[in-house]
Amino acid sequence: MQLECVFFGPFRDAVGTKTVHYETTAETVGDLLRELEADVPELDGELVAADDSELAGDTVVTLDKRNVMHIDGLATRVQEGDVIRLVPSVYGG
Repeated sequence: MQLECVFFGPFRDAVGTKTVHYETTAETVGDLLRELEADVPELDGELVAADDSELAGDTVVTLDKRNVMHIDGLATRVQEGDVIRLVPSVYGG
């Protein structure tokens, strides 16, 4: 399936662009973030906590403008066409 991933701040710098249409087999937000960490070495350890149970630091991830921590956290299901936004812990605007 294809998801739209929008990156902000240092995450955008690591990926090299703001928006990526990402082809994935991920079923959950956690699966997707782990895939992104594996595919983009600069993101390794920046998205998912070392114990693999939650987001790293104060990173904010939204699914179609809803904070995933207000849904099912890393277990939040994703589906074709979803928009995922990844905002690092310290980023203002």
